[in-house]
Amino acid sequence: MSRQLQLNCDLGESFGAWTMGDDSAIMPLIDCANIACGFHASDPLTMDRTVALAAAHGVQIGAHPAYPDLVGFGRRSMALSPDEITATVLYQIGALDGFCRRHQTAVRYVKPHGALYHDMIQHDATFRAILTAVQAYDPSLPLVLPARFDPEPWRDTAAEFGLQLWFEGFADRAYQADANLVPRHQVGAVLSDLDAMVAQALQLAAGSVSTQNGKSLALQIDTLCVHGDTPQALAAVRAIRAALAG
Repeated sequence: MSRQLQLNCDLGESFGAWTMGDDSAIMPLIDCANIACGFHASDPLTMDRTVALAAAHGVQIGAHPAYPDLVGFGRRSMALSPDEITATVLYQIGALDGFCRRHQTAVRYVKPHGALYHDMIQHDATFRAILTAVQAYDPSLPLVLPARFDPEPWRDTAAEFGLQLWFEGFADRAYQADANLVPRHQVGAVLSDLDAMVAQALQLAAGSVSTQNGKSLALQIDTLCVHGDTPQALAAVRAIRAALAG
């Protein structure tokens, strides 16, 4: 794939008797699995089974920590202090890594979920609180961040903590002119057309993306995400994998 672009997917988001996504079919097709850690989705048995599935297919495992918002699927901002955010993220990384140790693998990176993911690019204190947690657990773990116009200030801040960043693009989400994702409550925020997802994936792999208003943005990414909870997820991952490989 272009520039060794990593294809990632949010997985392990089932909970108890409720099943979310088709993890067993998607896992063999991706490079990295962002595994829910119990705060926005998942439970201990789901975490254990998802880690085992990733290990069986040689997929890199990423901790996917969130605000403690199980009812809202982690998509609502919460008024946590920086210390609370650090502790919350650290707790979730450690929980997932416990299952990784059972299956002779390890957490390889950290990607915050939902509102926490978006809040870290809106609030410096939140970003630094997450960096503090990752540094405390293992400073060799990259932190996944939405792709930015100018990534250098973000890299500079991460460097203060001795951390590496991976910048991420989305095949299945619409973009605004400021490089942020269109909020989910707005019409057209989530792409549903398979051809549109593949086209956007190829754009991002080449270093740009079309915004909702038709403009083109230059964005350099290290990893490309397809959300595992969307109806087209499996078909999209298959098609994007084939397109990027071709």
